Parts: sequence; C-alpha cells; structure tokens
Amino acid sequence: MQYLAPTTVEEAVSALAAHSGDCRLLAGGTDLLVRMRSDMADPDAVIDLKRIDALRQINPEDGGWRVGAAVSGAEMGEHEGLVADWPGVVEATNLIGSTQVQGRCTMAGNLCNASPAADSVPAMVAAGAVARVVGPDGTRVVPVEEIPTGPGTTSLAKGELIDAIILPERGARSSDAYLRFIPRTEMDIAVVGCAVSLTLDEDGTCTAARVSLGAVAPTVLLVPEAADALIGTKVDDTALDALAAACSAAAKPIDDKRGTVDFRVHVAGVLAKRAAKIAKKRAGGAA
Repeated sequence: MQYLAPTTVEEAVSALAAHSGDCRLLAGGTDLLVRMRSDMADPDAVIDLKRIDALRQINPEDGGWRVGAAVSGAEMGEHEGLVADWPGVVEATNLIGSTQVQGRCTMAGNLCNASPAADSVPAMVAAGAVARVVGPDGTRVVPVEEIPTGPGTTSLAKGELIDAIILPERGARSSDAYLRFIPRTEMDIAVVGCAVSLTLDEDGTCTAARVSLGAVAPTVLLVPEAADALIGTKVDDTALDALAAACSAAAKPIDDKRGTVDFRVHVAGVLAKRAAKIAKKRAGGAA
C-alpha cells in the first residue's frame, strides 16, 4: 500500500485523480482504519489530508463559518464562536465515538463515509450547510444533503474531495439542536437522529426552520413538511404535534437488530419535538 501525505489541496487532488487503483482519503481515519483492520477495505493507496494546513482551520466566511475537512470534532468543540452560532452541529459532531476518536474524527469524513446513521450529517443538513468540493475540473459548492447517494456511496466524482464544510450566517434569535436515540449511553450508532434549526421573531413566532432525520432512510432526510409545521407558529404544543407527525410520516426505516420500523417511526417524532424545544429555548423563545 502506498501512503501519500500532500501538503496542499492541489497536490491531494492531483494524486487522487492520477491513481488508477483503490485510493482512499484519510481525514481522521476513524472509519477507514477500522475498515482496514477488519479486512473490509484494502486500498492500494491512502492520501492523508491532515498534513494540509488549509484543511485544519476554522475561519469566518460570509458571516458564517468555514470548517476545514481535517478539523477534528474536539477542535470544533473548543471553538467558542462556532459553538455559539451552531451548537447543534457541534454537539452532533461531538457524539461521534469516544474522547479518543474526537481527537481525530471530522465532519467531512463523517459525511463522506455516507452512513445513514451518521450523527453530524442531519445537523449539517438542518443548518443548511454546503460542502466545498474540489477536483480536477475546479471547485463546486454542493448542499450537504446531496453528497450521500446511498449507504457508503457519494456523489463525488473521480479525483474530487471535500476541502471544507461551510455553515451559513447565524441570524439573531436563531439556533439549532440535534438529538439521537441509542441503546446505550454513549459510543453507539444512532437508531434515529433528528436535527432542528429555527429562527424566531421578536414575539416568538418561528419565521424559518429546517428539520432533518438520520437512520430512517438510505440517506439523511431533509423534511420540508416538518419545517412547515413550525413556521408561522410559536412552536407551541399544536405545532410540535404537527412536527412529530410530519417526521414520523417521512421516516422510511428498516427493521434490523437495533430497532423495528414501528419503533423508529415513533421515535423520529419524539426526537423532533424534543430537539425543537431545545432549539427554541436556545434561540431565546419562551419555554
């Protein structure tokens, strides 16, 4: 196996595009290395992105934040500005694995692993985040929800990589939250995940919202009907009930050893209500 450690994005793209065999990117390695040790992956080459300084930074951009593809969950959790603007995105990323894993894992890696149960992805989708994709033909900006195309597959073309996740400007009286259900108290895969991002006006009426579900379909779902249930309301009990119903209706899960279809459909609605209440409180709304 060939190990490459480029120091610029251009070098990484060139190496990725030129390699004809199974070439994998290593942002944190917390998925790739496990697969390799378990004989589930045997790449011909690994390109380590951690040596590229530009991918290790969190910077303001257009009123929002640009989070480099190699920024770890632990680094995100220590960034006061990012936590203040997007607490739900940070808390979702900080649910990936153990404390040790947090020192390596990345949002971009979590996204490109393309697991339907990824924790950071619903939060990014609810935030309206975009991925900046760099490849041999230049740079394009893609909504996060358009990156995964199915379990373990993405829309990235040969030679393309994500160099940053861009979170939009966080307006006044706005916030977000992410919750998941797992069988154990930590270090487990989400049975259901839900993220809610919303904005309130001065009298507490919801003026904008995005709602996303994880682990209930082949890819993370953006649920416009759930957002519509909140917009124009005070996020009261009636609105929350409508939100829950919309999320349960949108969920299309499978039966597996972690949960039944009926259980996941029900929990999708329960988590949506709880996440919306947290986001509302963070945005300055009355309890």
